[in-house]
Amino acid sequence: MRALVQRVSEARVTVDGIVRGEVGRGFLVLVCAMQGDAAPDADWLARKIAACRIFRDDAGKMNLALSAVGGAVLAVSQFTLAANGCESGNRPGFSAAAGATESEALYDHFCAALAATGLPVARGVFGADMKVSLVNDGPVTIWFDTAHR
Repeated sequence: MRALVQRVSEARVTVDGIVRGEVGRGFLVLVCAMQGDAAPDADWLARKIAACRIFRDDAGKMNLALSAVGGAVLAVSQFTLAANGCESGNRPGFSAAAGATESEALYDHFCAALAATGLPVARGVFGADMKVSLVNDGPVTIWFDTAHR
């Protein structure tokens, strides 16, 4: 699985003009299931993100995890994280992404695993045309890929 984590002061996702998920201080996590991913990948990713220490401590160092600052997660499915880039053309391919049924199950599992760590988890709407807005705090953006653990 792949995830792009952005430290935010606020983030929200809307579908058809209706807010479906929002958080204040915390993480916006864009997440994608790749072919061959399984529940253990989602579990590992959730644990790593929950433990990621990218909030400032009293000395100004990125040393605090999300739970230490009372933050929350907005998790949004985004299959385009599977893009192969445009090395040989101008249109990216997404064939490395898991199929829709498998992806939705892994997204649900990932969100449940994050919530099981005690973090509040808001969600986007799987497969919907979502509008995501955020204020990236820092900016701080971290890339996770279970293939590289």
